[in-house]
Order: sequence, then structure tokens, then C-alpha cells
Amino acid sequence: MSKSGRTAKSKSKSTAKQAAKKPAARPGPRADKADGEIAVLAKIAEMPEPDRALGERLHAIIKAGAPALAPRLWYGMPAYTKDGKVVCFFQSAQKFKTRYATFGFMHEANLDEGAMWPTAFALKELTAAEEARIGALVKKAVN
Repeated sequence: MSKSGRTAKSKSKSTAKQAAKKPAARPGPRADKADGEIAVLAKIAEMPEPDRALGERLHAIIKAGAPALAPRLWYGMPAYTKDGKVVCFFQSAQKFKTRYATFGFMHEANLDEGAMWPTAFALKELTAAEEARIGALVKKAVN
């Protein structure tokens, strides 16, 4: 084999290696949001009752109250982000072996009120009163 044949062969191998190292083209924000929602809904569907019912209701409340939030999995649990940063999240009782599920807010949430405010809530069930309170908190968190 000639020297130029080896050079061409090594160049093509090098090019193939570089192409393999390059990440695939990143999908747009709509695709990310759709993929995130699919993953969140799948994770909620895997949860045993009553966590599944709580997760489904929370998802609906968050989507209605703050449609700008993008669902995604965060440490394997449903979370909702704004500009790529987690604003609020849901943790099932079953996964963490606790007696209650948790709905919480991260520091990105605009809930500051005075010198102290709650950042997480224990959930055993959702009544109309809790749903209204969560809806109001989510709206406030993203404004």
C-alpha cells in the first residue's frame, strides 16, 4: 500500500472518531419540553397509589397555573423548570420511604416573604383547598 493510501485511510478513521465524539444535534426547546413531559408522566404512572394520584393532580395544577414551566425528571422525580432551573418538584412517599409525599420549591421560586417562608410541604391528600393553595404558590413562584 502506498503512503498516500495509508494517509487517506488514517484520515477517514480520524474523521469517524471525531464524528463519534461530537454530540448529536440538540433538539429545540419544544422537543425538550415534550420529552420532559413524557418522562414525568411515565414516572408518575409508575408510582403506586396514592402517590400516583397526587403526582397526576400536581402535574395538572402546575401546568394550569404556570404553563411556562417545563417538566423534567430531577433525581428521578418530577420537577418543573424555568430557564433550565428547577422551580418546584414532587417526591413520592414510596421512593423515599416516608409517611408523606413532598411538594417543594427551590431557591429559583419567587416565594420570598419576610425573613422566613416555607419551601416544602408534606402531602397526604389534595383537597380543593390544598389545590388552590398550590396553584397560587406556583403562579407566585414563576412571577
